[in-house]
Amino acid sequence: MTESEPSLDRLDSGACENDVDLLRRQYLESEHRFRALLESLPKVAVQGYDRDRRVIYWNEASSRLYGYSAEEAQGQLLEDLIIPDFMREGVVQAHRAWIQNNIEIPAEELELQHKSGALVPVFSHHVMLGEHTDSPLMFCVDVDLADQKRAHRDLDFATRFDSLTHLFNRQTFENELGLLIQDCERQGHHLALVYLDIDHFVEVNDALGYEQGNYLLIDLAHRLRRCQRATDLIARVSSDEFVLAFPGLLKEADIRRLVSNVQRVFRAPFVLNGRERQISACIGVALFPDNGLTARDLIRNADVAKNRAKLDGRGSLRYFQQQLHDELVRQHDLGTQLDQALEKGEFSLHYQPQVSATSGRIENLEALLRWQPAEGPQVAPAEFIPLAERSGLIHRLGDWVMEEACRQQQVWKRMNFGEHRIDINISGSQLIRPGVLERFESCLTRYGLAPQDIGIELTENVLIDADEGVLEGLTRLYHRGVRIAIDDFGTGYSSLSYLKHFPVTALKIDRSFIRDAPNQPKDRAIMEAAIFIGHRLGLEVVAEGVENAEQLTLLREMRCDLIQGYFFYRPMPAEEVVRLLAGFVPGHEGLSD
Repeated sequence: MTESEPSLDRLDSGACENDVDLLRRQYLESEHRFRALLESLPKVAVQGYDRDRRVIYWNEASSRLYGYSAEEAQGQLLEDLIIPDFMREGVVQAHRAWIQNNIEIPAEELELQHKSGALVPVFSHHVMLGEHTDSPLMFCVDVDLADQKRAHRDLDFATRFDSLTHLFNRQTFENELGLLIQDCERQGHHLALVYLDIDHFVEVNDALGYEQGNYLLIDLAHRLRRCQRATDLIARVSSDEFVLAFPGLLKEADIRRLVSNVQRVFRAPFVLNGRERQISACIGVALFPDNGLTARDLIRNADVAKNRAKLDGRGSLRYFQQQLHDELVRQHDLGTQLDQALEKGEFSLHYQPQVSATSGRIENLEALLRWQPAEGPQVAPAEFIPLAERSGLIHRLGDWVMEEACRQQQVWKRMNFGEHRIDINISGSQLIRPGVLERFESCLTRYGLAPQDIGIELTENVLIDADEGVLEGLTRLYHRGVRIAIDDFGTGYSSLSYLKHFPVTALKIDRSFIRDAPNQPKDRAIMEAAIFIGHRLGLEVVAEGVENAEQLTLLREMRCDLIQGYFFYRPMPAEEVVRLLAGFVPGHEGLSD
């Protein structure tokens, strides 16, 4: 081998050095890429620790998450930086177990410690590099869960609490109430459930705005909390309804006292728009175990009692009674039947004659609606008319009555029995509905009837509440010759100043005055005054509900014009009216006196 030729040993040595340099460069490049990757994750906190758990790497995201700068963290022990006291020993042992026994630390959700001492929720994942060497490095990759936890808390709050008052919502209240009931059952205690409904809350919203309505709800929630014991529950279950549960009651006096505390909440006025306003609420109460054994039953029955209280007026209180629930079920069933009764042809008109007080001659007929379901007994008007009012069916019923009365009058006129006017009742909700008086006139025209053939009866309250459009329509009918009577006179506002403004032709004195007039001087005086005033205003006066000769004698003495009642005739179907008008009067009492 010549001197200029390299030896094999020198070639091997140079190649080896080149390989090491290459590996070193590759390692440094890999480490650089690894660190660049870590720094490129702004929301992922990464820390590196040596075999003694001292910080060798701390990225910017770790500084934001835990509050320590990289300079502050460098060289510090893991357990001294971010591990809470109660976790320190466990973390140290887990780290040793990984290095010595190759037992990895599992990824999990943790609460680590911020520089301020606050706990930070994270999902922590651990990676060990060089674990089989003398210098193993552990990297912790922590994902901040604060936003996720906050969103979870917000979602939990939204699903369990009312956002405005921060009280339980209905579902949470029902769940918690179930647990309270179990405790009361084990201990042999009673529980009172109070259902509260703010009176006319919609008027507050309409008059003052929703913001003031919200202020009222928040103030009420604060007041209710002040009368709450540690074991009690309160919830807002709808816009203006709250429920309260009072467990652990041993005697009736406890129940009355707690319910009284709830009522007392409304004694002080509420300040809305800078003014004091008196607010009231209707309250229903149901008791465990007397009125229900489950949360749902108690809430429902307290609601039933509350709805019954609302019928009694503002600020009323009702305790649940089984007959209330039975009546509610019956009303619901009737409402369902009522909705289909027109299509099934279950309604009819009966007619009650009005007779002259002096001669007994039949002058007019009042049409009275009757409902005979296909199955079951007849339903009284006092029961189904309010149902029809609440459901809105009264408009269809009113149109049907108008149509049927006109049809029947047309039939009777063809039979030469049409000289007797038929009077129909129009309710307040019908009258305020646009076009009802126009439909009445159209109905007369369709059946070829004159304005004098069909009259209408209205209660005085309806007339007083009528707007200008309704009064104009009534005035038009009045001038056409339609008879317009005020029904149940004396039971409403009875403001006599209204009589001179209303386009009416007759007054009907309510039966309550007729019934007691022979024996009650005050009723007799009211009845006599009503007849006198009616006559002085040029109105015809009708007494309804006349049932005996004594009442008739008194009305004759007072010169009442017309009499309507069982003493003469009960309401009867159209075919009986035909027999009556033709001279066949079965069961007629007559003017035998």
